[in-house]
Amino acid sequence: MDNFRGPVKTDCEELLARFQATESVRYEQFLGIWRDMNFSSIFYSKPEGSERRRFARLIMSVVSPYFFPPYTFQIRVAGLYLLYGLFNSQLNTPREKIRVALKDWEDVMQFQRDAVNAQHYDVVYIFRKLLSDKAFYFTAMPTPLSFGEKKEDVKKTEICEQFVDPSTRPQELVTTDVLEEIANIHDHYESLKKAVFTEPDPNLNLIQQNLAPKLDGAILAYSNWQWKRAESEEQDAGEGPSNQESSRRAQLLASIKSRSYGQAVEASKSRRHRQTQLVPASGADCSQKVALKKTRGPSLKMRTQQRFNTQGNESEGLTRLWCLSTVNGEKAPERRKRKFNWNSERSSEPTI
Repeated sequence: MDNFRGPVKTDCEELLARFQATESVRYEQFLGIWRDMNFSSIFYSKPEGSERRRFARLIMSVVSPYFFPPYTFQIRVAGLYLLYGLFNSQLNTPREKIRVALKDWEDVMQFQRDAVNAQHYDVVYIFRKLLSDKAFYFTAMPTPLSFGEKKEDVKKTEICEQFVDPSTRPQELVTTDVLEEIANIHDHYESLKKAVFTEPDPNLNLIQQNLAPKLDGAILAYSNWQWKRAESEEQDAGEGPSNQESSRRAQLLASIKSRSYGQAVEASKSRRHRQTQLVPASGADCSQKVALKKTRGPSLKMRTQQRFNTQGNESEGLTRLWCLSTVNGEKAPERRKRKFNWNSERSSEPTI
C-alpha cells in the first residue's frame, strides 16, 4: 500500500492548491472543485474487499495532517472538507474512521473556536457533523506503532511549503516603505486636525500616537524572539531534551516506580502458598522491590527413589516394598473369572 502514498498525496495537494487559489473558505467553492475533479472515484481503484479498507486507511492518513498545524487556516479548512468528503464517499461498511491523536485535540478545539469567532458557520457545521457521525478515532499516537518491527527507508512527512505561512511574513508585510507611508499619513492627520479645530482637544486621538516607531519596535522584537527560538531548537536537537525536562521526567518515573513497588499485591488463590516480601532496593531509582520467596520440595521421582533405597536397607518384617507398577519380568497372577451357572440359579428359584 505504500506505493500508493505518493500518487494520493499528489492528487490531494492538487485539490488543496485549487481551493487555495479561490481565497475562500466556503464549502460551496470546495464542493465545485470536488465535483470537477470527481474525487470520490479515488476509492474505485481497489474494489477488492480485503484491500479496500487498507486503502481507505492509507488515504485518511495522507489527508489528516492537512487538518493540523502548521498549515494555514484556509488549508486546514480544506483538509476538514476533504476528510468529510472521503469519510462519506468510501465503500467500506462500517466506515473507516479518521485517526486523531489526543495531543492534537487541543489544536482542533482552537480551530473550532477560531471558526466560530470568524463566523465561518459552514466550517463549524462540517466539523460538528463529523463529531455526530463519530468519524474520529481517538488514539495515543498519530500513526500506528508496532513492537519489534524495524522498517527501513521510512520517510518523514514532508510539509508542503506552499500551504504554510512563511516565518518572515511580518517582516515582508511591514517594510521600510510601509513605515514611511504610515508616518506620512499620521502627519497628514495631525495637520488636518489642527486645520479643522481652532483649539484641538488633546484627548481627541483617533489613532495611536507614534504608530510607526512602535510598529517597527514590535517587528524587531518578534525577529529577535524568532531567532532565539530557532537557536534553542537547534541546541535541543543536537543535545537532546533540556535538563529541566529530563529531570522532570526522571522524577515522574521515580514516583511511579516507588508507588508500584512500594505496595505488595495480594496473590491469587493458586499462589497463596508463596510468601511475598518487600525487600529494599540498592539502587537510587527504585525505593523497594518485591521478592517472591520460593520453596520447592523434591520431585516425585526423587521421593520414590529415596523410598526404595530406605526400604531396601531395612528388614522385611518392619517394612514392605511397594511400587507404582509391576516389576519388569514378573507377571501378575491372573484372577479366575467365575462362570455363571444356570442350574444353580434355577435351583434357587422358589417352586410354586
